[in-house]
Amino acid sequence: MSPFTWNLLADLREMWSIPLLLNAFRAGSVIAVVAATVGWFMVLRGQSFAGHTLALVGFPGAAAAVWLGIGLTVGYFSACVAAALVIAMLPAAGRRGYREESAVIGTVQAFALACGTLFISLYKGFLGGTTSLLFGTFLGISSAQVVTLAIVGAAVLATIAVIGRPLLFASIDPDVAAAHGVPVRLLDVSFLLVLGATAAEASQITGALLVFALLLLPPATAQLVTARPAPSLALSIAIGLVTVWSALFVAVYSTYPIGFWLTTIAFGLYVVVGVVTRLGRVGQRGGRSPAVRREPMLDGTPS
Repeated sequence: MSPFTWNLLADLREMWSIPLLLNAFRAGSVIAVVAATVGWFMVLRGQSFAGHTLALVGFPGAAAAVWLGIGLTVGYFSACVAAALVIAMLPAAGRRGYREESAVIGTVQAFALACGTLFISLYKGFLGGTTSLLFGTFLGISSAQVVTLAIVGAAVLATIAVIGRPLLFASIDPDVAAAHGVPVRLLDVSFLLVLGATAAEASQITGALLVFALLLLPPATAQLVTARPAPSLALSIAIGLVTVWSALFVAVYSTYPIGFWLTTIAFGLYVVVGVVTRLGRVGQRGGRSPAVRREPMLDGTPS
């Protein structure tokens, strides 16, 4: 690999000539689109804590896969989907049940991390990839893994396309949606399973600890710009792609893991957009001329 030059197109062409890096960009693009789409609904529904827990659960799943000698992909998906089912089993108790739900989700998160350390300690061989499990890596992604990610991503996006409209309704006002016959409970369970599959998919490149950044920051940044569903969702996907591609590009020439760059770029975009939108709102308020009160004259007509 040649040193970095300011000819970015030439650098990209050289990267894509290397199969491992080409697979990384392919996998990253799939993950960016899927995570930004599912994460948009996650932010809208206020389920960030559940998404964070499902992301962390991927760590013990991957550690167990290493201990048992099976594929990491199986470990990621098994753990995240199982945790999604546990969270989905919580009764829908309305807003008064949020404390109980948060307590159960926090318990699942703590138990999952404890299991992860246990599986690592039980593994008798040399485990040099703990950092990769936690913080991600762009190396070693095979063509078979890219195909698996693409298949899972297509299934997730197809599910969102089918349930997206009623899910949007149920996310904005679940009580009114239920009154109109929308199966709110079924949508809750379905979305958690989709969220678990997305967390498992993204963990394979971002790591278990930093996948939440890709699920949260691009959608949150997009929703700062506009509240309209379609433009906001499209912008979320665009920000996710820019974030992943930029992080991959920088990580190739850096000694730091991709998870660090991905989180830094996504957070930087969120801060910049937040400051710009806040200043724009302040400027709009300051630019408005104060209303002039017109005093009535003695005959009752305004002056």
